[in-house]
Amino acid sequence: MALKTRIWMTGNLDWFALIGGEEVWLGRREVPAPLEEGDAWVNQIGDSFRVEDGEIKLLGRVDPPEITW
Repeated sequence: MALKTRIWMTGNLDWFALIGGEEVWLGRREVPAPLEEGDAWVNQIGDSFRVEDGEIKLLGRVDPPEITW
């Protein structure tokens, strides 16, 4: 699958994407790698994403996942 959304990783291992002309933080470890059609995740602040038709879609805000150490 060819991903149509432009993504990049910073030196702090944060993933970002250009979605709708805006820079959006995708998350860190919660981002599936490699990204494939149908992959979905929620980042630490509760933004929900899904890969549809080769593009990363921002679905909206949900309750952030509970972190257990």
